[in-house]
Amino acid sequence: MTDFPIHDLDSAPEASKELLAGSKKKNGRIPGLHGTMAEAPGLLEGYLHLHQLVLDSSFDKDEVTVLWQSVNVEHECHYCVPAHTGIAKSMQVDDQITNALRDGTPLPTAHLEALRTFTLAVVRNRGNVDDDAVQTFLDAGYTKRQVLEVVLGVSQKVMSNYTNHLAKTPVDPPFEKFAWDGILPTE
Repeated sequence: MTDFPIHDLDSAPEASKELLAGSKKKNGRIPGLHGTMAEAPGLLEGYLHLHQLVLDSSFDKDEVTVLWQSVNVEHECHYCVPAHTGIAKSMQVDDQITNALRDGTPLPTAHLEALRTFTLAVVRNRGNVDDDAVQTFLDAGYTKRQVLEVVLGVSQKVMSNYTNHLAKTPVDPPFEKFAWDGILPTE
């Protein structure tokens, strides 16, 4: 097994130190994902930048949560599902939304379900989504901008989910209570 270090401010490559300092200031600690990504400063910088771009997108907090967790669950990310459960709580997202995403059960509104369905179509088809699926998403009240912002969110989550799979990043202590076993009901 290949061990990946989880860097702190002392061990990180020089180009990652300022990024980790910013992460510590913002989060009160350095999340394990950020410490792991610090090994490749460009990865950490890109991830942090995409994270902010998703937060600044036209999606509201519930929609951002649906976008992120849909990808996390689809990719079976042992780290990001619990982390984004905690993040959703800090964003005051209704637990009904979070639980539906974690459990693979219907979301409370057709609007949010359309976002999950479209996001999963993008992930599962590697962006090769047919016109009918795009139109269904648009008919649900989303915009062409949001079609492309789904790509932005998926890109961010690929960076984190794949990093966590490769590095087997341990779940951070504040999120351990939200551990997720990755088992969804079968269809």
